[in-house]
Amino acid sequence: MIFTFQLTKKFYICLIVCILAIISAITLSVTGAHVVFGGNTVRKLPIYSVERNDNKIAISFDCAWGTDYTDKLLEIMKTENVKCTFFTVEFWAKKHPEYLTKISEMGHEIGTHSATHPYMSKLDKDTIIKELTTSVNAIESVTGKKVKVFRPPYGDYNDNLIETASELGLYTIQWDVDSLDWKDLSATEIISRVTKRVKSGSIVLFHNQGLHTAEALPTIIKTLKEKGYEFTTIGDLIYQDDYYMSADGRQHKNS
Repeated sequence: MIFTFQLTKKFYICLIVCILAIISAITLSVTGAHVVFGGNTVRKLPIYSVERNDNKIAISFDCAWGTDYTDKLLEIMKTENVKCTFFTVEFWAKKHPEYLTKISEMGHEIGTHSATHPYMSKLDKDTIIKELTTSVNAIESVTGKKVKVFRPPYGDYNDNLIETASELGLYTIQWDVDSLDWKDLSATEIISRVTKRVKSGSIVLFHNQGLHTAEALPTIIKTLKEKGYEFTTIGDLIYQDDYYMSADGRQHKNS
C-alpha cells in the first residue's frame, strides 16, 4: 500500500508538471514574424493569412513554367474588376517581360518567387540573398515598381530565410487556401475547395499554368463576391508594420 501511494503521488506530480508545461507552451507572446513560446523564440513564420473583419481577401498566382493561360486569367480579372498578386521566378520574368509589363499596367502586384525555384531552406544566407536580389531586380527593372512580397518555392522555409527576406525589405507570404490546381483538379473541384475555405483575410494559392484554373476562376470570384468578399493585392491585405503573428501564421494588427 505504501509503495502504491508513493507511485501514485509521483504520477500526479509528474502530471501536474506536464500540464503546467503545456499551459506555458500554448501561452504565446508574439512580435512581428516571431512566435514566442514560454519566453523563448522558437520559430519565425511567414504570413499565411491576415486577421481582418472587412471581408478582404487576396488571390495569388505562382508563375514559373509558362504563359498558356495567363492572358485568360488577366481577362477574367479585368472583367470582374479584381486586383491580385503574381509571384514570378527570375527566369520566368526574363523570358516573359511583356507579361510583367501587362500584369503591372493592369494594376496587379508582382512579387518574387525566387530566382531559380529551389528549396530555399537548404540554402545559406549568401545564396538566399542572391536568389532574392537578382529576382527582385529582374522584376523592378521592367515594371519600375518596388517588390514588397516574396513566396518561397514549394512553401519551403526556415528562420534563416524569413529573417534574410525581412532584412531585404520583403514580407514572406504563404497561403491558407490552396486550390490544388497544380494537381489538375477539375474546375468543379477547385471551385468547391476554394469557396468553402475562404474567410476574411484569406490568401488563396493558384498557379498561372493550372489546367482548369481559368475555367474555375469566374465562378469562384462571383460566388465570393455574393458572400460579401472584396479582392485586393497581398501588399494591401497585410499589415506592413505594428503587427504580430499567431502560431497558425495569421497576422494580427497590434491594438
